[in-house]
Amino acid sequence: MISAMHGQAFEPDGLAGGSLGSCAIGVMAKTPCPGFSKTRLCPPLHPEQAAALSAAFLLDTTTNIARAALSVPVAGYAAYAPSGTEEALLSHVAKGTICVLADGSGPVPQGVEGFGRCLLHAIQQMFAAGHTAACVLSSDTPTLPTQFLVTAVSALLSGNHRRVVLGACDDGGYYLLGMRSPHARLFADIAWSTSSVAAATRTRAAELGLDLVELPPWYDIDDAAALERLVRESAGYDARWTRRAIQTLGIETFTPAQCTA
Repeated sequence: MISAMHGQAFEPDGLAGGSLGSCAIGVMAKTPCPGFSKTRLCPPLHPEQAAALSAAFLLDTTTNIARAALSVPVAGYAAYAPSGTEEALLSHVAKGTICVLADGSGPVPQGVEGFGRCLLHAIQQMFAAGHTAACVLSSDTPTLPTQFLVTAVSALLSGNHRRVVLGACDDGGYYLLGMRSPHARLFADIAWSTSSVAAATRTRAAELGLDLVELPPWYDIDDAAALERLVRESAGYDARWTRRAIQTLGIETFTPAQCTA
């Protein structure tokens, strides 16, 4: 079964009572570093610019989770890789964010490969911490409306172990995937970094007989066109660290044509 939410608040009976546990939201994070961060934006950006923008994305995304926690019971995590980079990452996330290793190490079911191993690792770690529900969240959506996070948490905490929440990106990927149980098959046999990721995840959820709730689509910033949209538009979360970085880096008038000329 698939339900669609269109940005409005999800209002389950009894959620305000605080008896339904907590939801963990883990941002998939890598410590910003020139030459390793947001490389798909190089060019038009220089590696140092891309790393600075990546740092701003992380700070805004984790701060956005903290804002959502004012409305619903949320714990914010930075699901990081590789091992040994936790200390360097701490300066790039909001205060109170919990760092948890999610490098895909350890045994996983057959078919879970590549980035799927990291996503599943993050989900498993957050459930192991005792949360009722857990979500993985992209670090490339700094303007994601806070209400989308609130809606995801509300939908999960009001559902049973079959409830899954998906937030698809415009490019066919997803910015959020949340669940009430660690369904490893949702990460199996997926062609990561392609336009089929969200569709394949929907198919997998249907095969498992899960109750899928869909959030409104949003965009992630992983190419020049998306970067231009970020600079041009002001919709969504205010993303003040990202806006400040755009000004500091001198890309507030960015267009792909200007940078490739």
